[in-house]
Amino acid sequence: MSQRVLTTESGAPVADNQNSATAGAGGPILIQDQHLLEKLARFNRERIPERVVHARGSGAYGYFEVTDDVTGYTRADFLSEVGRRTETFIRFSTVADSLGGADAVRDPRGFALKFYTNEGNYDLVGNNTPVFFIKDPIKFPDFIHSQKRDPFTGRQEPDNVWDFWANSPEATHQITWLMGDRGIPASYRHMNGFGSHTYQWTNAEGEAFFVKYHFKTNQGVRSLSAEQAAEQVGKDANSHQTDLLQAIERGVNPSWTLYVQLMPAAEAADYRFNPFDVTKVWPHADYPLRRVGRLVLDRNPDNVFAEVEQAAFSPNNFVPGIGPSPDKMLQGRLFAYADAQRYRLGINHTQLPVNAPRTATVDNYGRDGLHATRYGSRQDKNYEPNSYAGPAQTGSALAAPLPVHGWTGTHEAPAHTKDDDFFQAGELYRLMSADEKDRLVANIAGGLSQVTRDDVIEKNLAHFHAADADYGKRVEEAVRALRED
Repeated sequence: MSQRVLTTESGAPVADNQNSATAGAGGPILIQDQHLLEKLARFNRERIPERVVHARGSGAYGYFEVTDDVTGYTRADFLSEVGRRTETFIRFSTVADSLGGADAVRDPRGFALKFYTNEGNYDLVGNNTPVFFIKDPIKFPDFIHSQKRDPFTGRQEPDNVWDFWANSPEATHQITWLMGDRGIPASYRHMNGFGSHTYQWTNAEGEAFFVKYHFKTNQGVRSLSAEQAAEQVGKDANSHQTDLLQAIERGVNPSWTLYVQLMPAAEAADYRFNPFDVTKVWPHADYPLRRVGRLVLDRNPDNVFAEVEQAAFSPNNFVPGIGPSPDKMLQGRLFAYADAQRYRLGINHTQLPVNAPRTATVDNYGRDGLHATRYGSRQDKNYEPNSYAGPAQTGSALAAPLPVHGWTGTHEAPAHTKDDDFFQAGELYRLMSADEKDRLVANIAGGLSQVTRDDVIEKNLAHFHAADADYGKRVEEAVRALRED
């Protein structure tokens, strides 16, 4: 095998990669040393801004295979036939910490999935929990600021975390998830994934259904206690990355079964919970799980930076037959995610290999901008309408239209019979075993007892009391005991 030749970015061969060019053996470095200047300049620019949230992540390629007929509910082409396989890319992540954080920490996990369909890329951007802390995107920057490092101390502060939650009672349900046993997954392979938000499916006849996605791990759910997690972090801060990488390299391909809950659109207005409130779930007794298919991960990325860090997901990447719902948090994310990627990766980030469609053809009037690689032919125009057979609109909407009415302004969501912030948190608590409740109470008390303001503690305790009397009593007793020590 012949020796490969090292070259500069312009393709010129490099004569010496060990010594810079100088004026004489002991003289100063020469600015004419193009290879040196190019290496240093590239090194200074190799990093890109890390994600504001979900900065630390791992990814893998795989496929989604349809196992059950759902054509009565959606006309999405990649779901149109049992046995149909679609290539996918997934990115798992923690939420609050930076790129240098550890994997085995108490934090929600991102579960972002890209389907490379024949009709374009479809991105489903969810978490490993079916609910979230807030229900309106106007609160999202404040929520993330409260969870990130404090501008003065440079670390995550219990005062900030619990103060925000004290003033956001809708977070009680998600706090109960986060502080429970599933708050620290043993690995990315051993956790479930959820679309979290409510989406819309539309069938070939134009009938609309609201849908929630549930990816159930086929490896079984496994979690870590706080003590086990601390030990894991000490052994390998990259534990989840290591586990995913090594499992796939060994041919132990992790998989999930996709189920959906489906609600006929006409039932949404009178449902007992607001079906578009991401702080709430739809009980399975009301809308049972229906199996759709399976997700299998079978290939690791060749380059983590190029494929995992440059992977860009947007909840606004829909395909015909799938669309958004009036979920406020989802509506905010439809803009925010794509905008974050334009800032982080540039206007042409969709042309990067990991983000570009695999089987669909991209044909539009976008031409210029940083790192543009799609040019078109010399006769192509960059405006529309035109008389030169350029790409034209189809006139066919991706999803069914939704009726809207009312006055413009800032509004709270319309009331539903069970629309308080605590009922479902209490239901979740009451489902737990005695041991699970013990650990939940200990985890909450361990954080809340560190808060320095009594009024913030009291507000949080009131939320747990409102969810369930026993829940509140036990958390209050545990917090008092820890503060007296």
